[in-house]
Amino acid sequence: MNTSKPNRILSVKDQIADQIRSDIISGDLAPNTKLNEKEMADRFGVSRGPIRDVILQLSKEGLLISKNNCGASVNSILDVKLQRLMIKLRRDIEVYAVEQLKDKLTEQAFTELDNLLADLQNAFIKEDYTQVTKSDIAFHKYLINKAGGDELVNLWYPYVMRMRLNYKRITSSSECVAEHKLILDALRSSNISGAIKAIKANIR
Repeated sequence: MNTSKPNRILSVKDQIADQIRSDIISGDLAPNTKLNEKEMADRFGVSRGPIRDVILQLSKEGLLISKNNCGASVNSILDVKLQRLMIKLRRDIEVYAVEQLKDKLTEQAFTELDNLLADLQNAFIKEDYTQVTKSDIAFHKYLINKAGGDELVNLWYPYVMRMRLNYKRITSSSECVAEHKLILDALRSSNISGAIKAIKANIR
């Protein structure tokens, strides 16, 4: 029996959002860069309607900021105190999530987490650091979703995306993958205190 999951088909709007998200994560769109709706529409070959939807979506995620009569721009870098607060809030949410996951993850879930970890490793091998960031986020998002569904994801997601704007903790492939493997191994053995310790060590 084929247990592989079908590829998810993204809408045009989601594809555009994913590309802009990648541009911000990679630094191609620097903090405070103003976005021009017409230029974006021309770039992606769409009308301004989908572009406005994308701007709204990415504003909710914390990557863009949109002001009346000023248009949209990439959000600014947080100052040190706010960055520390953001880290604390994200860490608190993820610790809460891990506490909800005790004995709740199935073998299928662990297989999918293993695959996400493999994606992270492969991104490092290819030296695709934008994809490294995406794979890192996808691993954590999977756990958050399993713990509390869309409601918890929607609470957590703006924090993790906002942190990406001044994320400078570059780790080696072995260190980054090892940190996530510690989280996964602790969950697999139902060692919640170990998983919490690993989460706290990873989010800093």
